[in-house]
Amino acid sequence: MSRVTQRPRLIIIVGPTCAGKTELALKIAQAWGWEIIGADSLQVYRYMDIGTAKPGKDVIAIVPHHLIDVVAPDEPFNAAMYAGLARKIIESAEGQAKTFLVVGGAGLYIKALLGGIFAGPPADEGIREYYLERLRRFGKSYLYEQLKEKDVKAAAAIDPRHTSRIIRALEVWELSGKSIVEQQQEHRFGDRPYDYIKIGLKTARDRLWEKIERRTEGMIRQGLVDEVKWLLKHGYHEGLKSMQSLGYRHVVQHLQGGLRLEEAISLINRDTRQYAKRQMTWFAADSEVEWYDFSDAASIEERIKDLTAP
Repeated sequence: MSRVTQRPRLIIIVGPTCAGKTELALKIAQAWGWEIIGADSLQVYRYMDIGTAKPGKDVIAIVPHHLIDVVAPDEPFNAAMYAGLARKIIESAEGQAKTFLVVGGAGLYIKALLGGIFAGPPADEGIREYYLERLRRFGKSYLYEQLKEKDVKAAAAIDPRHTSRIIRALEVWELSGKSIVEQQQEHRFGDRPYDYIKIGLKTARDRLWEKIERRTEGMIRQGLVDEVKWLLKHGYHEGLKSMQSLGYRHVVQHLQGGLRLEEAISLINRDTRQYAKRQMTWFAADSEVEWYDFSDAASIEERIKDLTAP
């Protein structure tokens, strides 16, 4: 990647939950005097502190954090909103030669920040309804075969089980005559406003599972159950997207009598492991990520110096 020093610079730290991203980012931020932009899809919600492992006020007093406590748990938030807010923060520092640390495991949020959200042509209800009817009559396999015939690139990139993505790819093809994959690639190429590197943290799987279990235990000790009680009392019901997240939905089931606390803890650990696996799959597919062991701080520091050198 060629460096253009006039553009804002980002150090992006990614990896699965409990890999040590926050700890590493805090060390780097303190050493270099940088600020952190969170890339966490749950820390944006106010009042949800313990279950999201949100940094405390003492930490934020030392290292400024952005995009934490942005919306209430019953307000909408998505990748496009995240990208818009993050870009405002970065652009407000333009001309000050600032470098930001972007830290988190929300891969879609980071992708939106770096390349924007490709909207494509607007939805066409007639085309969409046609393919939905085909889906109802002939099933997923038929729909996927249709995509393979029309848009080979999209078929290679989309999981055959994801019917909504298949229908959207077919819709884009019908409306534009071009592959949705090609249009996404063209969009990303034309919208790269930052110089950046992506640092990925890796750790042995058994070690990661241990850390997940310890964090769950710590959240329970810190008062996760009481936090969920407070949220429910103040009208943030279990049907909200935010309340369906890891930890919160399990504690709600416990409070409603469906699970013993020990069962809830076990399910939190199981589902967090599954989430970590999905994160690892997402970031492993990103060729831009440079992987390091958490303990290899010296190599990470040298890589950062390369980006930030004048």
